[in-house]
Amino acid sequence: MAHVLITGGAGFLGSHTCVALLQAGHRLVVLDNFSNSGPEALRRVAALAGLGVGSVDQWPQAGDWRLRLVRGDIRQREDVEAAFRAGEGAIDAVIHFAGLKAVAESVRDPLAYWDVNVGGSRCLLAVMGRLGCRTLVFSSSATLYGFPDSLPIAETAPVRPINPYGNTKAAVEQLLADTAASASGWRIACLRYFNPVGAHPSGRIGEDPSGVPNNLFPFLSQVAVGRRPALQVYGGDWPTVDGTGVRDFIHVMDLAEGHTAALDLLWSEPPQRLTLNLGSGRGHSVLEVVRAFERASGLAVPYVIAERRAGDVASSVADPALAAARMGWHTRRDLDAMCRDGWAWQRANPKGYAP
Repeated sequence: MAHVLITGGAGFLGSHTCVALLQAGHRLVVLDNFSNSGPEALRRVAALAGLGVGSVDQWPQAGDWRLRLVRGDIRQREDVEAAFRAGEGAIDAVIHFAGLKAVAESVRDPLAYWDVNVGGSRCLLAVMGRLGCRTLVFSSSATLYGFPDSLPIAETAPVRPINPYGNTKAAVEQLLADTAASASGWRIACLRYFNPVGAHPSGRIGEDPSGVPNNLFPFLSQVAVGRRPALQVYGGDWPTVDGTGVRDFIHVMDLAEGHTAALDLLWSEPPQRLTLNLGSGRGHSVLEVVRAFERASGLAVPYVIAERRAGDVASSVADPALAAARMGWHTRRDLDAMCRDGWAWQRANPKGYAP
């Protein structure tokens, strides 16, 4: 059992990783400002883990604990220190999800992305170094590969992001490399995600973006449930099997289990800095995903072909061999499972976490 601080732990990826870590027996402190999430997700995480479910306004509570919440901003030193204090001085590792993640938004407001993603990471690392916690799993992204030279994409591929969001992820990875080189004892894993989708199979937690979704899967599910009239498919003339973009989709619970495996690896080996892809190694086009979602939901999903978006690529597929070799990790859930679980979440929660 370890004590783990999870920044952004109430979000889509963070909440599912909380479930996986609680199931593995760890104790968690979540630091979140709820800018794109809410406390209801953590109430449901607690219920799924068999913990007492009270008002999160009363967390952290006294006595024995397995899940605590600190409301705060990753950019504020006092908030980060408060999260460490909530772990009663025993934080063994940090999983760092907190950040902004929409490509189009990053193009419109790059300063916000550099402020939150890079500035927040700098603040977190400063507190970790001062308090002697030197184990970190960073939520990175395949976006930083930009236009790949070949597929599948291995971790040795050039890092050349093509949008501000990707630039900030690359900058944080460089910051981590510089930090690890500056002092001994750092254990760091940068996990480069491809396209996390789906939901917990219970249908109790899932993706609930604020405003108009920026990613395919939540937009698709909101169309299916009637919240939006039609799916916008960006580009029908890509050099792919059906003209629509191809991506490597990964079930969010596979991704969550990848974080547990990364922590286990970091703790079992000498200090080091790792970079690992988390993907399935298989690509699916947008229209393939639409058809799979229609099978899962039994509904027709209307869509329209729109102009390509600036910064998109035709295909992006992971080479996950290194994660398999180093962590013994691989995806276990296929596209049908992603759609089935994603639809179970959306059908049971048509307005997300809202009442």
